[in-house]
Amino acid sequence: MAKEKVVRELEDLPGIGETTAAKLKAAGIDTLDKVAATAPFALSEKAGISPDAAKKAIQAAQEAVTLNFSTGDEISEKRKAIGRITTASGDFNELIGGGVETNGITETYGRFASGKTQIGFQLAVDVQLPREKGGLDGTALFIDTESTFRPERIEEIAKRMGIDPKKALSNIFVISAHTTDEQTLSLERAEKLIQEKNVKLIIVDSLTALFRSEYVGRGALGERQQKLNMHLHRLQRLADKYDLAVYVTNQVMDNPAILFGDPTTPIGGNILAHAATTMLYLRKSKEEKRIVRLVDSPSMPEGECVIKITPQGISE
Repeated sequence: MAKEKVVRELEDLPGIGETTAAKLKAAGIDTLDKVAATAPFALSEKAGISPDAAKKAIQAAQEAVTLNFSTGDEISEKRKAIGRITTASGDFNELIGGGVETNGITETYGRFASGKTQIGFQLAVDVQLPREKGGLDGTALFIDTESTFRPERIEEIAKRMGIDPKKALSNIFVISAHTTDEQTLSLERAEKLIQEKNVKLIIVDSLTALFRSEYVGRGALGERQQKLNMHLHRLQRLADKYDLAVYVTNQVMDNPAILFGDPTTPIGGNILAHAATTMLYLRKSKEEKRIVRLVDSPSMPEGECVIKITPQGISE
């Protein structure tokens, strides 16, 4: 009787030889864990194999991967080590439990000019602060999908926060993405940068803009959501692996089914709603004021606070 093959590497999977494994590694699927968590259609497309072969490879990877577990008290101890980035507003910090958390995704949605990007600029500077001042002594990766990055805004905020403007800019690494493929690829190749440059914050502004423009109509909705789901899982994996924070901005639409109240609804559906650890809704008020509403959080109750968006950043 033939001895069953032990699966330790990609090349050990059924239907995956050296050439196919090389294709997967080039696409960012370079471990058994990643194969096990990939949808069959996606693995089939990236590896150039049939859907049936992809299913067999995924099943073999899932059987080979060791399932790790933690007890509740172990998780409690890990939670004590969670880092937080100040928003530069005491009320805002209090609303979300002390600042933007590491090991999770914080999503902010709102209409045009509501201040989503400005919060991202503030966090990109604040993450550079020492921990005793509300930072993480780290740098930021800014994935720009709408050409929104403005160095002059960073300089103004840095001056107010007591950081040299040139140093602040040198600690923010900007990737401009013009397609969803470029956007997803930027994450697949970000690990080296994260390790070498001590990246403690990833900003994606906007997370959904390119997906919304490339996948139009109901017929493309399924493919769009699957690709978006994989992108979000990569973000969460990086957040967990490197103890960093993720801040994403999201576009909105009016939901015609809502006849009374605010019809503003974030793009991305349930996939994004479930992936985000913390969800914030931002809306304009008078003058420089913005109302921040905490829509969802695993540890904080729903609530609101008022902030100001000034030329020098976020304030009370």
